[in-house]
Amino acid sequence: MTTAAPAAPATPRPTSLPDVPRWAVLAAHAVPLVALPSGLWRLLLVAGLPVAEEGVDSPWTAAYVVSLTVVSEALALLTLGLVRPWGESVPRWVPRLGGRRIPPLVAVVPALTGAFLLVALIAWFVYANATGIGQGTIGSPAQDLFLLACYLPLAAWPPLLIAVTLAYHRRRAAPAPGPAPAA
Repeated sequence: MTTAAPAAPATPRPTSLPDVPRWAVLAAHAVPLVALPSGLWRLLLVAGLPVAEEGVDSPWTAAYVVSLTVVSEALALLTLGLVRPWGESVPRWVPRLGGRRIPPLVAVVPALTGAFLLVALIAWFVYANATGIGQGTIGSPAQDLFLLACYLPLAAWPPLLIAVTLAYHRRRAAPAPGPAPAA
């Protein structure tokens, strides 16, 4: 009776790179989570639940609100590329580009631009509501509180993104370790 040799254990695919600080991995994973509540609020609005006094009034508006939710969550998920292998080299399955290293600035410039746009957007909403330019309330006090609870986590997105991006840049732009200089 012949016994089969045990199969070699599959090597796990790295979920993050070994030289990425743990805090950067946690911060990158937090970004999609802080964007999620606002997206869920928008989906509840489209579904017709009473999260605001006025709901979505047309299919076009509903499509816009759902698209905004999908795009914002997709952009938040891109932060994971700053701590994962697919953020350093093009996946092998991509025709003609697969396996090539991504220059650090190709990721850093859009990430920092996005972070600063988010800061500007948040600053505008704070200013507009503080000065009365904004519409103020969207419904009952409970609806306003629920809206605030869903949108307030978004304020964490820019600093998290900036921190993870700077860690990515520091790690990727550092000179490769070479031989020790001769004395």
